[in-house]
Amino acid sequence: MNVSPIEVRCYVGAAIAPYLDDLARLRIAVFREWPYLYDGDSDYEAQYLQTYLRSWRSVAVLAFDGDRVVGASTGLPLSDESDAFLAPFAGSAVDPERVFYCGESVLLPAYRGRGLGHRFFDEREAHARSLGGYDWTAFCAVERAADDRRRPPFQRDNEAFWSKRGYRQRPELRASLPWREVDRGEVAHTLGFWLRALERQR
Repeated sequence: MNVSPIEVRCYVGAAIAPYLDDLARLRIAVFREWPYLYDGDSDYEAQYLQTYLRSWRSVAVLAFDGDRVVGASTGLPLSDESDAFLAPFAGSAVDPERVFYCGESVLLPAYRGRGLGHRFFDEREAHARSLGGYDWTAFCAVERAADDRRRPPFQRDNEAFWSKRGYRQRPELRASLPWREVDRGEVAHTLGFWLRALERQR
């Protein structure tokens, strides 16, 4: 079977603007799956994604199959994020000004298993190093009960992958964020932070 070559490109700050619709489309499609179960809409996405345009230090790593965007990963300084993501760091030992926040990584199912998850992290971490001034990269993930009946059978979670990348969960750092769930309406969610010490650029 022939596998299409995937091209990965990085866009920074305002250069992300032409791809906002692609980001919104991918977020709505992929986050509808477990564990986010997100019942997304384009109006919310348009508002949310403006955060990346307002930050000149933001990055979007996009995966292309020809002219089609099939995957995306984003990042920006944590200090440029909303209060919901900054609040967990108040009074903590981690200075949020020294954290580069890795946002979503979304990839259509047909393109998984090709190493793009690693590439997304590689590019965002490299971008953080190029900016300078960051001691950590971080992301957060929704926390679900182990006995949640909506969990798909034989579900393979991402904790092992994140751990291999050097990320460690920080139980003291948790965010609260509401979003609409499929068939449930708006629900408050807890998201746990994972951090990795960022090596200096050589």
